[in-house]
Amino acid sequence: MILPGKTLGMLGGGQLGRMFVMAAHAMGYHVIVLDPDPDSPAGRIADEHIHASYSDQWALEQLMNNCDAVTTEFENIPASTLKKLEQSVPVRPSSAAVEIAQNRIVEKTFLADNGFETARFFPIYDKDDLDFALTQIGTTAILKVASFGYDGKGQAIVNNLDEAIAAFESMGSVHCVLEEKISLKTEVSVVLARGTEGKIACYPVGENHHVNGILEYTAVPSLLSKRILDRAINEASVFSEKMDYCGVMAVEFFHTIDDRLLINEVAPRPHNSGHYTIDACKTSQFEQQVRMLCGLPAGSVDLLSPVVMFNILGDIWSNGEPDWSQLLSNPDVKLHLYGKREARAGRKMGHFTCLGNSTVELLEETRRLANALPKP
Repeated sequence: MILPGKTLGMLGGGQLGRMFVMAAHAMGYHVIVLDPDPDSPAGRIADEHIHASYSDQWALEQLMNNCDAVTTEFENIPASTLKKLEQSVPVRPSSAAVEIAQNRIVEKTFLADNGFETARFFPIYDKDDLDFALTQIGTTAILKVASFGYDGKGQAIVNNLDEAIAAFESMGSVHCVLEEKISLKTEVSVVLARGTEGKIACYPVGENHHVNGILEYTAVPSLLSKRILDRAINEASVFSEKMDYCGVMAVEFFHTIDDRLLINEVAPRPHNSGHYTIDACKTSQFEQQVRMLCGLPAGSVDLLSPVVMFNILGDIWSNGEPDWSQLLSNPDVKLHLYGKREARAGRKMGHFTCLGNSTVELLEETRRLANALPKP
């Protein structure tokens, strides 16, 4: 076990890295952040911020020489970087796990090969692959870039071959996945922790609502049936075992109108939909990330209160700093701002969590509070 007083490395300096640093500091660890942004939110509060690219050899040597273990806040760190670090220090999750999750073609193929149900998909390496894929899937379909897509970016709905070719070319003709468009009832996610000895701790399932591809809110407990929720937890757990995963992971599911549960994608890290754990669970997903990295037992994942987490986007800064008085006047609301200097449309600037007695009541109150925020 790596105990408090030691130094941990974090690859990535955004809000997830920032919340990891806060959790690690609270537990008595030191943190070195590697991020190319000189003003990164995590770097500003870390014990040390190495301002360099993720492939900078000098920077990696600094992490190997000064850190007792290293983790990451997002999956697009080059696998070669993680492999180099693994030569000297524990890296959790491993380069092998991250390499699967950072490419949709690899990830979906791994899921299919291991018996997990997903939306039908075809890898697209060249525009000539689109015609056959569309004849198999039919229209309407969704074209998604294989790497570096997030929050609805890097994807397009296509209704015919001409639209598919145009979308493919607009994405730079990079490798993509063509998926069937699912008739959704809702989306859910399971955030779990799996330790070095293989023990798994799953948080309560979050029920998610997206707008324009960006998560708007997560509600816990979910209003779905226990049968669906238990199945999601079981499938996420089995998937983590198949990957021999160590760390915090989020598995996102589509729940279809014909009652199927399909794995959409996997995040090898804490997840936006798990932010509710900071205020509503005995152990936050970020403390859990520290624990898994350091080989400690998982903290309790018990839910202390029903909760809704709502994302705050940069759109509401259009007329300056928003008025937070309505949010802060509610004693059951917790506001979290991420310390980002520049607010942009669609950029996640923070979130608030609303705690209370029931999911239904909280959804109504959350909507009221969100409507009271400035309009873009």
